[in-house]
Amino acid sequence: MPQIKQPTFISPEMYLKGELTNEIKHEYVNGQTFAMAGASENHNTISLNVVSEFRMHLKKTPCRPFASDMKLKTSTGSYRYPDIMVICDNETEDKYFKTKPVILVEVLSRSTRKIDEKEKLIEYINIPTLKEYVIIEQDVADITVYRKSDDWRSTHYFLGEEIHFESIDLTIPVSEIYLHVENDDVKQFLAGEL
Repeated sequence: MPQIKQPTFISPEMYLKGELTNEIKHEYVNGQTFAMAGASENHNTISLNVVSEFRMHLKKTPCRPFASDMKLKTSTGSYRYPDIMVICDNETEDKYFKTKPVILVEVLSRSTRKIDEKEKLIEYINIPTLKEYVIIEQDVADITVYRKSDDWRSTHYFLGEEIHFESIDLTIPVSEIYLHVENDDVKQFLAGEL
């Protein structure tokens, strides 16, 4: 009879030490590590568009945006790599992870949809400092924003609209977030069909 391989559990300390030398990033959830896959061109374009807007807006404030290489430690003890997060508290406890984001942004892909829309949503909205969680579709133009001020209900934004991010007091046209993104919605919008 074949043996069933049992998952290997590691301590948070072992995980953090390993991430310093690993060539591939891993998220840490419930004592297990999960390798992070590479991102598509659309994913990277969206992330850069958003982090650029955040950075320009926050330049003269104590808030700082971080891209996908900075870990987030959640209240469950997981370590995640959000696509974008903004920290407004000058956290100095650790150079390799943050714990007090005011806004978190994830760009969806088919492989991460369930995790981003369910698991991370539950983990993230339980972070005391978090005010907004943003999920951006890359294959269609649809942005979902969950706000603490609205009891974490979802609000969708589409091309031709603007989004106001309350947590950092910034308004961005949806078209800026999808600038240079290749999908049918963007093509139709640019052609004046949407």
